[in-house]
Amino acid sequence: MTHLPTHTLDATHDPQLSSWVASANRPDSDFPIQNLPLGVFRRGNEPARIGVAIGDQILDLAACHRHGLFTELPSDLVVALGDTTLNRLLALGRPAWRLLRQHLSALLRHDAPAQTLAADILIPQAQAELLLPATIGDYTDFYASIVHATNVGSMFRPDNPLLPNYKYVPIGYHGRASSIVVSGTPVRRPNGQTKAPQAVQPQFGPTRRLDYELEVGVLIGPGNALGEPIPIAEAEQHIFGVCLVNDWSARDIQTWEYQPLGPFLAKNFATSISPWIVTLEALAPFRTPAYPRPQGDPAPLPYLFDPADQAGGGIDLTLEVWLTSQQMRAQGIAPLRLSRGSFREMYWTIAQLVAHHTSNGCNLRPGDLLASGTVSGPAREARGCLLELTWRGEEPISLPTGEQRRFLEDGDEVILRGWCERPGFRRIGLGECRGMILPALE
Repeated sequence: MTHLPTHTLDATHDPQLSSWVASANRPDSDFPIQNLPLGVFRRGNEPARIGVAIGDQILDLAACHRHGLFTELPSDLVVALGDTTLNRLLALGRPAWRLLRQHLSALLRHDAPAQTLAADILIPQAQAELLLPATIGDYTDFYASIVHATNVGSMFRPDNPLLPNYKYVPIGYHGRASSIVVSGTPVRRPNGQTKAPQAVQPQFGPTRRLDYELEVGVLIGPGNALGEPIPIAEAEQHIFGVCLVNDWSARDIQTWEYQPLGPFLAKNFATSISPWIVTLEALAPFRTPAYPRPQGDPAPLPYLFDPADQAGGGIDLTLEVWLTSQQMRAQGIAPLRLSRGSFREMYWTIAQLVAHHTSNGCNLRPGDLLASGTVSGPAREARGCLLELTWRGEEPISLPTGEQRRFLEDGDEVILRGWCERPGFRRIGLGECRGMILPALE
């Protein structure tokens, strides 16, 4: 594998670069020409195919191929771009991804001849159905925010909120890939076993403590052979890009079932992800140092330590959660922002997550999804789930309608948003990750 650096800036990041797709030049667009995230879509009864988000449009890569716009690309890359998922492209690695980014940037720049084909190669996002971007074979959810871990721990273990292993090992669990759904898919309130503190035995029924979790997902590119760990210095070569993740959680089911083996049915009923994968190349201008460990915290063990990762392993990514209730929508009231946090405050970097995941020889494969765990910051407004925001339901949130929320109710829609911005560069976004709660089945 060629080890191209992931933080390199080139002409595709030029903030003065504009596109012949007018909507991409708006200052508030999530998808300017400097972004170029990839996903999978279809329109009507047409086959699924790969596209690139540009402004409020989708560049249809299959149509680009038909019009001879990929003749300069290697044949294996062209074949991958004609597939119905990103998996084949993910397997090609960073040299192919970087070549594709440079080619797409040239096709979409303001003076490119391809603009004469706009009617054939562009599709409005509003007319397309966005699909899961890849076939996700495995899904692992981490616990990378020390603030989240401390907050949750203090609710259950006030005298010992953070377990002694946390600062040494990235904690994670294997989730359920089959229940990962794309943004906009309704989420059914799950049934499960719960037990009230004073009850003699548990009962089965709908969760009363349904929650969201604001997370960032990492989509794996080339994998590793079984038994061969990925060194941390090479970890980012195996990461294609990032997306938004909502790891829906039934807190009352979780409390009853999680000991001694951890999360199970409380979390595997649905996980929502955003449809567009923002590449590490697009994120290069927004890389930051890893989370500064407080004095007295242990240094990462050698297999989790790399000077380059410490210098630039973080991502300056702002994340928000918005909520709208059924009553709010009926009254025409705009969604309410519940929280705003930053991915900069994660205790573990994405490279450390990959290195640790494979440290025992576990093999990752193209399209595997790793999630960060709830992104929470020290301020109350930066808490990334209702469990923290309402402090286990004891401090309810008031909605503009006069309703209160301790946990999610049927008809609530949760909207995750994320973006990067920095002086001297164009703002880029991750789009949205939405999900509306449906009543439980009887």
